[in-house]
Amino acid sequence: MTDTVVDSRRAALGLRYGATEAENPVTSDNPVQSENPAWNEVLATQLAHRSVRKFLSDKLSDDQLRAIVAAASSAASSSNLQLWSVVAVTDRDRLGRIASLAGDQDAVRNAPLLLVWVADLARAGRIAEQHDRDLVNAGFVESALLGVVDATLAAQNAALAAESLGLGTVYIGAIRNHPTRLAEELNLPAHSFAVVGLVVGHPDPAESAEVKPRLGVDVVLHREQYDLAAQEAGIAEYEARISAFYREQGLPDSWTDRVVGRFATRGALGVREGLREALERRGFDLN
Repeated sequence: MTDTVVDSRRAALGLRYGATEAENPVTSDNPVQSENPAWNEVLATQLAHRSVRKFLSDKLSDDQLRAIVAAASSAASSSNLQLWSVVAVTDRDRLGRIASLAGDQDAVRNAPLLLVWVADLARAGRIAEQHDRDLVNAGFVESALLGVVDATLAAQNAALAAESLGLGTVYIGAIRNHPTRLAEELNLPAHSFAVVGLVVGHPDPAESAEVKPRLGVDVVLHREQYDLAAQEAGIAEYEARISAFYREQGLPDSWTDRVVGRFATRGALGVREGLREALERRGFDLN
């Protein structure tokens, strides 16, 4: 491995995990791995991921869109059922209406392209109908999860493909704020619902989108069995590292406060607390 590649790897790991991981990316008890550390262009693209929220007005070509969707289609799919679809939105009026449903985010309102990833059992329902059968299993939690997992895997493949083409992306979780109204806007049929949005475009060079630090590998990686207590030191280290990053961004600086605020504070989920009822109206009874 050349010095340039080693430096590239070290820099990428440093931005994502801090200096300790960058200087010691492999274990000393594995000399084969130490001599040939894993690194390539795909890993470089993945570790360089950052959320881009300001884009140039340049439109994507149809060739770029089709390449991104082809990459999405190449993601794994449970039993090859392919229980997902994606709606590509570029109409400015529609983007404005969707933005109003998704937290009034400028990234959506001004998006060159918004991809809405859909857990889609409607296609299966049409096929069942053509075979004179009812979609009797669509209401189970497992069926909904199959669609969500398929759509999410496809979306992540799409994001990686877009970034490999030099484009920027940002996920829009607020697409779930008003799922019924969004379904009407996109003409989604019964037995389908929007899982997440993905804005794609040419990054505005005037915006400085930084690589956000993540929990260390040793926090999220468990060997053989899960160990909750062993994570504490790594979480404390991450809290210090992400706090510094947040302060530089002018944001509240505690990650643990974010976790507590989201999951241990009543009402923190806002309108999404009604998501179960919305899913049931979309044909997912979640039995």
